[in-house]
Amino acid sequence: MPTHSTHSTPSIHTTDSVSGEQYRYALTNFAIAHQKVEEQRGQLEEQERQIARLHARIAALEGSSPGTEALDAPRRAAGGSSVDDFSIKNTASQLERTINRWASDVLRIAPAPAATLQEAALADLAGAGESALFMDVRPMMVQSLLRHAMAEAISEGIINCLIVTSSAEANVQLTRIHEHLFARDPTVAAVWRRQTFSAAVENVAPETTRMIFEENVPSLAALLPDSADDPLGTRGVLEDAYKFSRMLHGAPATAGPGADAFYRSFVPELASTLYPRQVELAKRCRRSERGELDRVGATIFPGLVKVSRAPPGPGVAPGDNTQTVVRRAQVICECALVASSYSITAPPPPTM
Repeated sequence: MPTHSTHSTPSIHTTDSVSGEQYRYALTNFAIAHQKVEEQRGQLEEQERQIARLHARIAALEGSSPGTEALDAPRRAAGGSSVDDFSIKNTASQLERTINRWASDVLRIAPAPAATLQEAALADLAGAGESALFMDVRPMMVQSLLRHAMAEAISEGIINCLIVTSSAEANVQLTRIHEHLFARDPTVAAVWRRQTFSAAVENVAPETTRMIFEENVPSLAALLPDSADDPLGTRGVLEDAYKFSRMLHGAPATAGPGADAFYRSFVPELASTLYPRQVELAKRCRRSERGELDRVGATIFPGLVKVSRAPPGPGVAPGDNTQTVVRRAQVICECALVASSYSITAPPPPTM
């Protein structure tokens, strides 16, 4: 019988063992590492508490409510303004309708003849002497001039001047302080402006609004008397303009490239050149459609620019400011104003 040889394979037993000293050394290092991690976690939690207190302090200085921080966070993360474009557009549209209604009421109540109103408005407005457009007196032209005059008063007397108190002298000084602070440090100016507006008056005194109107359009103001019941609505328009200005200047802080900015208003002069980036035509302009040069007939609502410090870069001097048009001025061009005025009473004259 064949024989089978059996080879037994020796079993190999491996034992991973460490000495007691090595085990105690590893255990001690693990305990030390765990303790360090706990210390770092405690430090991070303390930093978060410090940051939360700092945010609350900044909110208090700026006059904003801590409860609105979460609502503004998405806009700030995107680098946008807490005064969003919708709020500006909506409030400006309401104010524009109020100005239009005021101009219509002035013509309807007629405290003075239309020719006298037009002459007074032209005397108050810059650039009026350069335009022969207003040789005739027509309701549409007078109404447009009234809206232009009110736009001037709102722009220079309210939006571009920080109305914080009922004292004209104090407001002028506060505006100068803000300009000085912004020239040196826009961040400090932003905090100062918002903190100041957190304590601003809720409503401007009637005497103050009247003074603003008289200072900016004195000839027209002399024809539009003021009284307690405000029959013409002049005071109501200026009060609404103050609320619009307060919304702009008293907004919470922003983040990103648009931070530390503030708003200023502008009104294109009569007979000035139309610049598409600055104006939005309220009516169709046939000259522009034909590629011809046209001019401003009247500004029916002021434009709005955001002023901020220019970021450093080639060709940018330290301290330079940038102005970004956030809402173009509402304008009626000369040709549209003439066509609208003649369409009310008679056909327009033949064009040469």
